[in-house]
Amino acid sequence: MTTLTTPHHGDIPHESNTIPSTGIDAPVVVGLCAEYDDVTAVLEAAEKVRDAGYRHWDVYSPFPIHGIDAAMGIRPTILPWLVLCMGLTGCVFGISMTAWINAFAITMPKPFDWVNLQGYQFLISGKPIWSIQANIPVIFECTVLFSALTAVFGMLLLNKLPMLYNPLFKLEMFRRATSDRFFIALDAGDARFTHEGAKELLESTGALKIETIED
Repeated sequence: MTTLTTPHHGDIPHESNTIPSTGIDAPVVVGLCAEYDDVTAVLEAAEKVRDAGYRHWDVYSPFPIHGIDAAMGIRPTILPWLVLCMGLTGCVFGISMTAWINAFAITMPKPFDWVNLQGYQFLISGKPIWSIQANIPVIFECTVLFSALTAVFGMLLLNKLPMLYNPLFKLEMFRRATSDRFFIALDAGDARFTHEGAKELLESTGALKIETIED
């Protein structure tokens, strides 16, 4: 809120006139966006941005581009390792669960003897109380369940999804990202980002148009 004091002449005392704030914040620059008209141009531009040392940026295109990962310097995702670890966890869980339910009983010491960890031991036709062959379906399903859930939710977390809003949506030219144009967006949060330096870099890549991303 800004307070302006207006001097008055004569016998009229000075008064303080308060001008209320509009409540509208000034736009914040969150990056720069450059437009390209073909795959070759955006690939070459991505290589230049990568070589310039930028780490927080992205490429947008109407379809997957072969070789874009290498052009951007993207490292392989850790998602397969997460799925493997959780799949093994599910396998161990399935073995432990079926073994406890069918074969084992755990007696808790006092004062926790009220906790019921009694399994359900069934002796059927002289067969072993527990065998891995009989429980393969359950163990397999637990492995698949843990792996599938990790793949789905791990992908969402690593990709920061769902993302219901992006300042890029405010740019009129960005609407063609799902049609026939290709874009590179540099994030202002990058350590190397300066407005003039980033603009010069994108201009050197032969961009058709460069616009400031504001939020």
